[in-house]
Amino acid sequence: MNFNNKDTHYKLIIKSDLNEIPKVEKFTEKISKNIGFSDEEKDSLAISITEIVSNAISHGNKKDKQKKVIIDYILSPYSITISVQDEGKGFDLANVEDPLEPQNLLKESGRGIYIVQTLMDEVKYEFNEIGTITRIVKKKGK
Repeated sequence: MNFNNKDTHYKLIIKSDLNEIPKVEKFTEKISKNIGFSDEEKDSLAISITEIVSNAISHGNKKDKQKKVIIDYILSPYSITISVQDEGKGFDLANVEDPLEPQNLLKESGRGIYIVQTLMDEVKYEFNEIGTITRIVKKKGK
């Protein structure tokens, strides 16, 4: 991979099957290693991409193997931007419960969005007629 001053773009398309997640993890790990991320940055990115893709498959596409998840990677010399798009109906971010509230502490789910927001430098959600796009940015050295 060449990281002069130009951005590099990669796309990965998977079916909505949780067994596809290791493929995404390996691809993301290879990219984050080549961009020169620290071990901590690579770990943060691995946790975040696993969570987002899992949510896209399970919640967005409802594990419908006829639906796809599209993962776009844009690499610059100093950061990586990853967009994960599902074919679901979306969700209302305002209705997502705070996992730090006492009544939610022991729940087995509901922490993914919080974890991703904590580990990434930027997290944005876009809802449209095609599905939900989750866009994350991790900057090198932050």
